[in-house]
Amino acid sequence: MRTFPEYESFDGLGLAALVQRGVVSPAELLEAAIERVDTYNPKLNAVIHTFYEQAKQTISHGPVEGIFQGVPFLLKDLLADYAGEPLSSGSRFTHSWKPDKDSELVSRFKKSGLIIFGKTNVPEFGLSPVTESVLWGPAHNPWDISRSPGGSSGGSAAAVAAGMVPMAHGNDGGGSIRIPASYCGLFGFKPSRGRNPSGSSIMRTWEAMVVEHVLTRSVRDSAAMLDVLAGPEIGSSIALPAPTGSYRECLNKSPGKLQIALSEQPFFAGTVSEEYIHHLHKAGLLCQDLGHVVEPVTLTINSHDVAIAYTTVLAGEIAATLKRLTETMGHKPKHSELEIQTEILSCIGHKMKASDFAWAREVLENAARHMAEFFQDYDVLMIPTMGVEPPRIGQLKLDMFENAILEVLTHVPLSPLIKKAMEYGSIKNFANIPFTPIFNISGQPAMSAPLYQGKQGLPIGIQFAAKIGAEEILFQLAAQLEKAMPWFERRPLINETIQSEVK
Repeated sequence: MRTFPEYESFDGLGLAALVQRGVVSPAELLEAAIERVDTYNPKLNAVIHTFYEQAKQTISHGPVEGIFQGVPFLLKDLLADYAGEPLSSGSRFTHSWKPDKDSELVSRFKKSGLIIFGKTNVPEFGLSPVTESVLWGPAHNPWDISRSPGGSSGGSAAAVAAGMVPMAHGNDGGGSIRIPASYCGLFGFKPSRGRNPSGSSIMRTWEAMVVEHVLTRSVRDSAAMLDVLAGPEIGSSIALPAPTGSYRECLNKSPGKLQIALSEQPFFAGTVSEEYIHHLHKAGLLCQDLGHVVEPVTLTINSHDVAIAYTTVLAGEIAATLKRLTETMGHKPKHSELEIQTEILSCIGHKMKASDFAWAREVLENAARHMAEFFQDYDVLMIPTMGVEPPRIGQLKLDMFENAILEVLTHVPLSPLIKKAMEYGSIKNFANIPFTPIFNISGQPAMSAPLYQGKQGLPIGIQFAAKIGAEEILFQLAAQLEKAMPWFERRPLINETIQSEVK
């Protein structure tokens, strides 16, 4: 890798500043990014589609302006419509589909000066907390390639952690930015519901539980990107008002003495290791040292009903998505074109009654109200992002018995058995992500800060959440944490391995 060897030493704003001063050109930055994709991606499978020549043409058409002038960037291959380039959503059914125009989200990315040159790996339709689709195969974690980078923004996280790009697009419907951020040692920020435009023409993806943003190595890149993306989207019924100030500029201000609640209790039944709890309490002491008040609390929800309600909504959304895509593709998906979990969710969605969907919305809205009431007494909630270390590749796959049952149900969709399968699947899936989905349900902003590393050297993220619209508080706290526990220079194992191989 000879083009601009210092490339990985800068965040996005740092690279843009070099371009603006004439130290390096956008073409040189793109070449540096391409070299790193070509070097690291064979081991990581983070990037599944590239359009290098189109990116080079973008640069050749004239000066690239914007706050991220000339910075190489990757889109997640889900809910990010880029005109003329495939949007597979990780599915064999839609692997060749190409949108004919940019979404508002992609348009704002481009206007910020980013040079988009590829798409990152995703699980099928973003339905898994690991990135292991049948279509693209598994993405690998740069810290340990035998492990998953998480999902569903796993490809983006792996690409940023390895240094291919300083930041990449992600979306989050149950933790899909925060999960891979925690597993890959990155800063992952989920904005409030309605803060950013949606990635596609569907403005309420998963009943508006999905939000769009980026995964970054620095807090300031994330804040600056929210300045780029924030603001109402034409036609959206849930858009928050445009912010009155700059998120990037707010990083220079103190949040004051925050009332922080610390909870080690998962919202959904799942394993939480003693090591992760230990680091949570270390983070609590760190926040006290920073001048904040930290109070241990126990915060619970009706986890059984909420898990079933979330899955009910998801099933209805997937059934609707496949119906819409059937019209787009011109044919129904074949059995061989969908992964079995997707097919079962679609089957459940078609079997549901309108009253089931209405019940699910009511349950989720009650959970959201419960969370909002809690934040009347606290500024921030601190909890783990994940409960255990990143799973090994294939660890979360269905076992033979589960796979056989679901295969039968795809051919003989018996309602009582489908209901049982949904309940079993809901509880099992939420056990893998016991801390993250609640903030998609409530619509509140949440972030994962890569404060620690475990005994095996793997990153451990700590999660912080605030009330709707309080992104500024989280960014200011994140800036304090980043200064107290710098993480930018921590490099994953693959960088050392590849460099030693090159030598």
